[in-house]
Amino acid sequence: MISANSIKNDIFGGITAAVVALPLALAFGVASGAGATAGLYGAIILGFFASLFGGTSTQISGPTGPMTVITATAIVAFQDDFESVIMVIFLAGLIQVSLGLVKIGKWVKYIPYPVISGFMSGIGVIIIILQINPFVGVDAYGSVMHTLVELPNTFHFANDESLIIAYITLGIMFMTPPVVSKYVPPALIALVFVSYYTMYMGYDVPTIGEIPMGFPEFSIPTKFDILQLDTILTLSITLALLGSIDTLLTSLVADSMTKTKHKPNKELIAQGIGNSLCSLVGAIPGAGATMRTVINIKSGGTSRVSGMIHSIALLFIVLFLAPLASKIPLSVLSGILIKVGFDILDYKFLNIMGKVSKHDLLIMITVFLLTIFVDLIMAVGAGITFASILAIYKISKSTRMQTRHAKNKVNFDIDVENKDTKILKIEGSLFFGTASVLDRKIDKINPNTKFIILDCLNVAFMDISAIFMIEEIITRTKDKNIKTILLLKHSDKRKVLNVDTHEVYKNSEIYNNLESAVNAIQEKDFKEHHLQS
Repeated sequence: MISANSIKNDIFGGITAAVVALPLALAFGVASGAGATAGLYGAIILGFFASLFGGTSTQISGPTGPMTVITATAIVAFQDDFESVIMVIFLAGLIQVSLGLVKIGKWVKYIPYPVISGFMSGIGVIIIILQINPFVGVDAYGSVMHTLVELPNTFHFANDESLIIAYITLGIMFMTPPVVSKYVPPALIALVFVSYYTMYMGYDVPTIGEIPMGFPEFSIPTKFDILQLDTILTLSITLALLGSIDTLLTSLVADSMTKTKHKPNKELIAQGIGNSLCSLVGAIPGAGATMRTVINIKSGGTSRVSGMIHSIALLFIVLFLAPLASKIPLSVLSGILIKVGFDILDYKFLNIMGKVSKHDLLIMITVFLLTIFVDLIMAVGAGITFASILAIYKISKSTRMQTRHAKNKVNFDIDVENKDTKILKIEGSLFFGTASVLDRKIDKINPNTKFIILDCLNVAFMDISAIFMIEEIITRTKDKNIKTILLLKHSDKRKVLNVDTHEVYKNSEIYNNLESAVNAIQEKDFKEHHLQS
């Protein structure tokens, strides 16, 4: 129930979050290449609609480092074609809505941590590298490699006044005492103090430039280059997946602080709506922002109202204080963003790098390097694929297959000296990673064996590869005059019969316990012995 006290707390939390969001929105807008206004309206529109429709009541959404990097990549890819960039953002929003509708939100938690760690640390390094040029007062490049290759020229043309401003900003960002930063964000202190200092000293440095007052123009992207559709879709999917991961990770942080449980699919739909609307006014996309969300909660925010207040406060600044914001030096924003880049680095993993397994370390480093030097979506895809292959390998190693005589473990009247019957007991998962192991085990069985009992009662999971492999084993052993008898759970029996197009399983003997299988063999042995006598 909404009370006067909760509304008051939401207003205070929302305004505080807006104060933190202001310098970041400006910085991310400039860093993306779309401009400070695009960053501000990204925070306003996404922040409002993600809160209005979202599934995490205290979450504050807006431009973030990872989303800004992808947006900057899109702007570089479509130089002088902002319509295509808008289409990338619009489609990314629609994809997020689709992900929410098909209830894929719950699956994000299954992304391996080394993949997330390498990706986030890589994003942090990208932000730091891309801010080197604005830091020294030189025009920025959109590429990490271009920035690194041109470093000698960059430092040669460095602006001393920009360097002074940037170093002061960095000092404030890193050295503000906790007792101060508890009440006033260091980014806001740097923004106000260093901007005023620059004007007071009369420094000639690059600034944000004019920020239009009033509401942005509304436009629907229709003139994008259809020949570039493959690139548009690739970037859209990257934005959507990254925004979804970023948002839901922040939702988990909010849950742990508020002792609540978010609704992931509802949150994805809300983020998609917000990002699609951002594209219609030329704003940059975003996601759930961890630092702003934490500030909101610590400042008293308890409901979605706080996020909406945060957006309204930012809108007030745009409408009435834009002329002041236009004088902010770019080197101030670069100093703020460099601190953001360091904050994004995953120190939790970096601090234990020497203690984690070689597999986890290899995945993290691979994703980290691919993120920085190749491509972000390739980095995540390669990381997940690599981690999945290693996981499959570990699972296959944990699956046990033991061959024994029928009388070794069970008290049935079968001659212990008779090696005609073998039991192959499988414990674990029977899937494409272990099916070939089963095949090799069968090949090693004595060709004089009459019966093979394939005991799958302790198989936790059986996929189609394993089903087809067992089918092949039944047929192959039959050609050798060996009868294969199956022990399957009822659920697995239904599964194999559903795909039994050649009626191999239908014509096979399938039991749900070992005693029945052994009794069947006894009867066959008895009949055969009786006929012979």
